[in-house]
Amino acid sequence: MPGSICWENELAPLAQRHAGRTAISDLEGDVTFAELFSRAAGVAGRLVDAGVGPGEPVATFLKNGRRAVWASYGAVMAGAAETPLNTLLSRDEIAHCLCIAGIRRVVTDREGAALLDGIVTETHRVDEIAPAGLGGTGLPAVAEDAWGKIVFTSGTTGAPKGVVYTHGGRWTANILLRATLQIAPGPGDKVLLMTPYSHGSSLLCGAFLDGGAAAFLLNGVDTATVLPILEERRVDQVFAPPTVLAKIVAAVGDRTFPHIRTVFTGTAPLSPELYAKARHVFGPVVRLTYGKSEIFNPITVLTPEETDAWYSDPDAGKSICVGWPASGVEIRIDPQPTADGEVNGLPGTGRLLLRARHMLAGYLTGQGFAPLATDEFHETGDIGMVDALGRLHLCGREGDLIKSGGYRVSPDEVEGYLRPALRQGELLVVGLPSPYWGEVITVATAGAEPGWERELAPALERMTPYKRPRLFVTLPELPRNAMGKIVRARVRSIIAEDYAMIDGPKVSLTRRSRDE
Repeated sequence: MPGSICWENELAPLAQRHAGRTAISDLEGDVTFAELFSRAAGVAGRLVDAGVGPGEPVATFLKNGRRAVWASYGAVMAGAAETPLNTLLSRDEIAHCLCIAGIRRVVTDREGAALLDGIVTETHRVDEIAPAGLGGTGLPAVAEDAWGKIVFTSGTTGAPKGVVYTHGGRWTANILLRATLQIAPGPGDKVLLMTPYSHGSSLLCGAFLDGGAAAFLLNGVDTATVLPILEERRVDQVFAPPTVLAKIVAAVGDRTFPHIRTVFTGTAPLSPELYAKARHVFGPVVRLTYGKSEIFNPITVLTPEETDAWYSDPDAGKSICVGWPASGVEIRIDPQPTADGEVNGLPGTGRLLLRARHMLAGYLTGQGFAPLATDEFHETGDIGMVDALGRLHLCGREGDLIKSGGYRVSPDEVEGYLRPALRQGELLVVGLPSPYWGEVITVATAGAEPGWERELAPALERMTPYKRPRLFVTLPELPRNAMGKIVRARVRSIIAEDYAMIDGPKVSLTRRSRDE
């Protein structure tokens, strides 16, 4: 049985079978399979000629579009450990990632090369690399256990860590992802991808191209661009994490798009309110998954039919149901940190641990590479439970649980209860340190109407007393990281910087003067 993978042999049939078909669309136009993979072969040849060895980390630093795709395939075919960097990262964050991964070479464009000047040894500009033939060119096979991809975490709980996968792991993950798609991608299908190619978009793009389908890449969520693409039926499927989905449904007005066959979502909680809006716009076609940087999709899956059934359940606001585990995925719930056995009023909750055939090989940090032990489970940092039907539910983040008045309270539950009462804007719940309470449950909003606190009053009256927020703050915006995720720690810091707490049974906040 082979212990190595020759990516050129894997990909050449795609270029040959679908040569004249469109593989990638972007705002520059269309790229055929033949052109895409000849460009990728050119990148691979350049890297091999430069001395890149099997498993060597090579970064790609490109905005969404055709060049990001062929640079990615080129790094893979060269046998490198492809390390895609989000172009929204700051220069300091980029330098951090390059340093801990020991990266000497980056595939980028003219704009990226200028930004990287002085922090990387060698740049290879895609606009200066000629295409090459694919098939029989002698690109190297690579051992299955060689490093194949490095993905950096979003950094919501500290400096980004490098999540290392093997070539065998990424090959397996691609097969498993394709196996869990209810509609097998084929010629004529096209998925719209708007989030950074450096993360989940690349996985779906690969799965679609493997079937002879295509991907339409946009560099961000500009609804003035997105809505015409939907109206003109230029795509039939969409990848839209909840933050993206919220922007689209807020902009559509009375329009609906019943031709969309699947809306892929995940990466963050999907509230019942947002699901209802998405269902009105697209129909019952939302496929929901659980995603982690440490395990390639799929982890767990709810098909569109299963998603629709869950959000029809009265308990849908109490937790986030993310479905049944995919093949090869093991789920373990460790009840130790929640000795009372309940979070959000749900029995059987605890720390969520995962293990899978396509999970990470280890972490890269400033201290070097820390491999996972054989058969080790990944500690997700999430609180979860498995219901009587075998579905996984997410009940919050372990580090986000608020300890107030001797009780553990999930901010996700409080948000889920209050969000429907807020007419407009965003809402987030955090715990502020308090000697009297331990932590004070606090609601922060951005973009809400003046007097929004009164809108919440009826919902607050119906809440369990110890779960009721005691403090209410309006912020100009809720801070997000490069992946678009709200950073709770930063929200707490902003409140602490701008307000002083008067502690006690009737806690309150006063705005600090500029001189404090």
